[in-house]
Amino acid sequence: MLERSDVEWPLWRKKVDGTFLKEFSTPIPKWVQKIWQIQDNFSAVRSKNDEMSKVCIHFRKQVFEGNIVKRKSQGGYRYRLSFQRELGRKLQDIYLMSFMRAIEAELTEGVSHRQIEKDISFWEFLDIEFDIENKIFIFTPSFTVEPQFPQLFNRLVDSAPLKAVATSLLSGEYARIHKQDWKPRAEYKFEIGASNVIYMLLDTQNKLVYVGEANLLVQRFNSGHSDIKEWDYYKYNVLPPELGKYRLAIERMLIRDIAALLNNKQSIKTIAISNYSLANRKIDL
Repeated sequence: MLERSDVEWPLWRKKVDGTFLKEFSTPIPKWVQKIWQIQDNFSAVRSKNDEMSKVCIHFRKQVFEGNIVKRKSQGGYRYRLSFQRELGRKLQDIYLMSFMRAIEAELTEGVSHRQIEKDISFWEFLDIEFDIENKIFIFTPSFTVEPQFPQLFNRLVDSAPLKAVATSLLSGEYARIHKQDWKPRAEYKFEIGASNVIYMLLDTQNKLVYVGEANLLVQRFNSGHSDIKEWDYYKYNVLPPELGKYRLAIERMLIRDIAALLNNKQSIKTIAISNYSLANRKIDL
């Protein structure tokens, strides 16, 4: 781990763990409270909604909102730094190994996070500086562990199925649609475990759009699409399990909506906002 020469403010080199990546917050140790003068600046804070609790967090040229919250405990008060979910997602992407270990801990019944950290032993660190006068925190990744199979690892971490598992396990959110960006056709075989999806195909040469639904994405793509054989891009959204029974209805609604915007094969009245056409043959009238 290389020592930095660009530190401007009092610094805490925090060990990144599953709780940090799960709760998007961290308790501030007492020795850090002293050097950051936390009690002097935040002793009057009553709740997270208190205006006095608000701080800014600078991370890779972006600014996020944060809070210092105070909770009563034996022998005084505990202070905790919390931050936006958007920043938390970015930290999950950077600290991939710690993030995966946190998921492993949630999937392993009867084993504590501490035991998982002992069994899968490594540490990653985040430098946290605090500009006391302006109430600005600066987050700087200090040390990360490289995955052993980086290409496969990055594909898995970026996959919607894994995001769905992580969301339900780590944050307790279930009814959430996991959205993906456009990808070239050659990528679809890597969509391991993608199921319960609404997808779109794009043929950029013939200017065609196709909407479909599938229980298993890769299997559906392997079977081919007679209406849009030369598609070269795809995207898909993973529905939460409770919406699975409505997947066909959602697909048909989306097809009908797009038919109102693009030329189509059923003479549905359209505004034709693009020179693309809808390739689907079956469209509700």
